[in-house]
Amino acid sequence: MTDHAEVEVPVPVEGEGFQPFVPDREAPAEFSVRAVLAGAFFGLVFGAVTVYLALRAGLTVSASIPIAVLAIAILKRFGSTILENNIVQTAGSAGESVAAGVVFTLPALIFLGFELSVSRIFLLALAGGTLGVLFMIPLRRFLIVKEHGTLKYPEGTACADVLIAGEKGGSFAGRVFAGFGVAAAYKMLHEGFRLWKGQPAYAPAWYPGGTLAGTPTPEYLGVGYIIGIKVSGIIFAGGVLSWLVLIPVITFFGASVPEPIFPGTIPIAEMTSSQIWAAYIRPIGAGAVTMAGIFTLIRTIPTITDAFRAGFKDIMAGARGAAPAVRRRTERDLPLTWVVGGSAALILGIWALLSLSINSGHTVANLVAAVLIVIFGFLFVTVSSRIVGIIGSSGNPISGMTIATLMATSLIFLLVGWTGGAWAAVALSVGAVVCIAAANAGATSQDLKTGFLVGATPYRQQVALIIGVLASVTVIGWTLISLNRAYTRVQQREFEQVELTAEMKVLGDVEYADREYQLLNVIGSRTIPDGRYYYDPAAKRIEWQEAPGIGSADMPAPQAVLMSTVINGILNRSLPWGLVLFGVFMVIVLELSGVRSLAFAVGAYLPIATSSPIFVGGVVRWLIEQRGNRKAGTHGEGEISSGDLFASGLIAGGSLAGLFLVAPMEARRSAAASAAARLGQEPGIAPFDLGAGWWPHVANSDWVALLIFLALAAVLYQAARKKLQA
Repeated sequence: MTDHAEVEVPVPVEGEGFQPFVPDREAPAEFSVRAVLAGAFFGLVFGAVTVYLALRAGLTVSASIPIAVLAIAILKRFGSTILENNIVQTAGSAGESVAAGVVFTLPALIFLGFELSVSRIFLLALAGGTLGVLFMIPLRRFLIVKEHGTLKYPEGTACADVLIAGEKGGSFAGRVFAGFGVAAAYKMLHEGFRLWKGQPAYAPAWYPGGTLAGTPTPEYLGVGYIIGIKVSGIIFAGGVLSWLVLIPVITFFGASVPEPIFPGTIPIAEMTSSQIWAAYIRPIGAGAVTMAGIFTLIRTIPTITDAFRAGFKDIMAGARGAAPAVRRRTERDLPLTWVVGGSAALILGIWALLSLSINSGHTVANLVAAVLIVIFGFLFVTVSSRIVGIIGSSGNPISGMTIATLMATSLIFLLVGWTGGAWAAVALSVGAVVCIAAANAGATSQDLKTGFLVGATPYRQQVALIIGVLASVTVIGWTLISLNRAYTRVQQREFEQVELTAEMKVLGDVEYADREYQLLNVIGSRTIPDGRYYYDPAAKRIEWQEAPGIGSADMPAPQAVLMSTVINGILNRSLPWGLVLFGVFMVIVLELSGVRSLAFAVGAYLPIATSSPIFVGGVVRWLIEQRGNRKAGTHGEGEISSGDLFASGLIAGGSLAGLFLVAPMEARRSAAASAAARLGQEPGIAPFDLGAGWWPHVANSDWVALLIFLALAAVLYQAARKKLQA
């Protein structure tokens, strides 16, 4: 038996002289029909999984390694080559990266008062994903080949390690499938049948406002294991600050104030911890995440300068060099004409989308927005590709790059007077395409690094990446909208004598509880909390509030909420700047103390119910490391462990099971809506509440839920202790 750590990819001093696993003189099967179809399928699956995970936790993990393992397990028995397996993971990983960019940005349309549209999501995701691939083509020789000894691309190196070890067989796939099965069973019993409590919590009466809670799901546990104790601990520390320090402080000082304090709309004494979090902690978190993203971006300025200088130099050298026809197989990229022609076509396509369906009547302005996308896109594709080569995809500050893009775009719009109407959607479209391009460029860089190490043909990988983008965007929009509908809830909320103001936008008509209402979107009002409401125009009364699934405690979507806050606050001058600046200076204090603040800021923004189970996963990994085993998840050294693979299976299994539950949850919600509305109750969302019917005391027990989750953590611990066999 041989542990996977013994399978190493040779690292040369000079990238130009490197000899890959498959020599250039050999040309085994690579871009086969079965490899492309399998890669497209995994792009569909992991695109949907990433949408679910990013909405729930605000985090994503690289899909390349689990897809590579699955490709080896499934295709190798049919005689697949290592290069075919590489094409599978290349095409499949595009789904994860594109989905991450979509989820971090486009759900903000809901909070800005616009509807999510499958066609709009499809086109913007297609544009961003394709740009991420095209802009990486001229950078490949510099970043992947010439900088081989400098830029490690940890996930890409680890994936190559897995592919090479897979040629010798082993137990890699078994770990992924085991985690998948455990997570799917846990999820079905937990969220499908509600056999134990969904979110155990402790809110002591002796500490008003303080709350410690957890959403015990396998995907959170898996994410925590993969990112490790340090990052998960910092994220949890941010949650501790918000939920065990700031909310109790606000509760203490606000208890004696009889009037609401903006942006809250009811007295603090009458607010729950969750309401205080929504009204006051979210703006603080928005300021913290924004400032942390800016700090992270500032650190990359040398990278930006070096990458641009070397990248343009390499482009010019490539244009004057040998034609692709005389280059070796492992040196052939798609021609630069694809980059130029594809970029021009995408500019026209984005301009047409903005002009026809988002911001009609502003032809020149929409063209300016399309050009801004290309400018910011190439800038941050370069930054993203370089950063992931140093610190890996998990540390790539996509949110910071997107926030910088949104702030610059919104300020430009504000200076020229492009405010109100659809301009917020235009600014978000610019940021979304740039975010998706930067996210996919990071994944593309890792994939091309893997290909460089195993001896793949670059242009075939680049085509596979575009195919992966095309496949994944067909399901990302549908998944996003389905999840939003499945978790949307309607609750009774009455406001009398409501006069419509500029902060209130009528979105259309809606029927609920056998009555007709106007659907009202409120942003920035000092009398009514932000949200969507069912408004009776004849009586001038709000009777119901529609709480979208995206942005709720079930799916907080922190990045998307943050994007909408930045855009709306700049364009409408409505940000609660005092709270935002509190978050800004909190991050400055951390940075001055030598603490990298981005993970902490994200934790301060997320519900503590999300960050606490992630921290448990990090603790499990720490325990494994303390036992003296091979360091779990040392991606930076090109290694992969049993725990990493089992945790990836937990993430995939939990997320897919959650997706399968969407349809019955939506059916249950729709059937129960009218009856629950008449009783003034909130409709349930579980397909079969067997726990409540069989043993309600157990199903509603905080301790039972906690013990079952700890048992799942123990299963992960035992799986991580086992050695992989190659």
